[in-house]
Amino acid sequence: MTQSEPLVPKGAAFFPVPDTGATRSYAFILVPGFTLLAFASAVEPLRIANQLSQQPLYRWRLLSQSGEAVASSSGIPVGVDGGLEPQDKATRLFVCAGNPQMAAADPAIVAAIQRHHRFGGVVGGICTGAVALAKAGLVEGRRFTLHWENQPGFAETFPKLSPTLGRFETDGRVFTCGGGAASTDMMLSIIADDHGSAFAAMVSEMCLRTVMPGVIAEQRSSLAALMSSRNPVLVATVTLMNRHIDEPLSMDDLAAAAGYSRRHLERLFQDAVGKTPGEFYRGLRLDRGRNLLSTTEMTLMEVAIACGFSTVSHFSKSFRARFGTAPTKLAQGMGRSQV
Repeated sequence: MTQSEPLVPKGAAFFPVPDTGATRSYAFILVPGFTLLAFASAVEPLRIANQLSQQPLYRWRLLSQSGEAVASSSGIPVGVDGGLEPQDKATRLFVCAGNPQMAAADPAIVAAIQRHHRFGGVVGGICTGAVALAKAGLVEGRRFTLHWENQPGFAETFPKLSPTLGRFETDGRVFTCGGGAASTDMMLSIIADDHGSAFAAMVSEMCLRTVMPGVIAEQRSSLAALMSSRNPVLVATVTLMNRHIDEPLSMDDLAAAAGYSRRHLERLFQDAVGKTPGEFYRGLRLDRGRNLLSTTEMTLMEVAIACGFSTVSHFSKSFRARFGTAPTKLAQGMGRSQV
């Protein structure tokens, strides 16, 4: 993959992102022995963001000191795109390291990090990547972290520096995380800053992660977490909508089930999600349709009926309005032989 070719994979789930802006670029320096889990946990949220939005929100490149493949912590070699050539200032440059932790202190890597930060770029350390930042003099007086396993040794090497026990830290143009799943936490935070918390929550969903602390660790997060609302009436109404995708309930039925007037229910939805109950309900049905078109061999008529639309033309028109493309084109793009 080159700088001009951000990866936008096909997928069933979809979350529209308005005003995407320019594609944001990342470069990951892989240090011998880098933790494969931590690296994958950092880059996969970017891939998922592109897939969910069907937009090139992010691109990434892999670098190494030698410009050649690097063996990870598990012994699996990972190919790279090049050596430590200077990166554009807009690129966020992260050092991915593991054990031995001082491998990140390679003079060439430290120099690359120093140079990038000096010219205004964002730099980061994943797992023991913070060692490179420490050697570069970029974490003094800042909040930063690295994996707890490596903190005692780090303290011996850098007695004047004190990492936190946080999963990740952001301080100015310096990002660090403890590695492992904390890499995903850090990237979700970045995605939320870039494109909003609702979109980041959906990326988290795709990672099979809960959206906020305290949510039961199920594959899907609670509706309250996803909708940023703890209103039990709102949550119960959306749950009811999801149970009646193929045979949609009327707004009067939904209001009666909620125990409120139709007008009051509309105010609840407008305040919480900025949409009427009907608009929100139609979105759920169309999302189901997109999923079915992407993952099954159902005909267009079958999908339309399964989503509560009485005609293919009504379904197609609504589908195009939400997703910006005809359902037939989506099916063709997913490799479907017929719809």
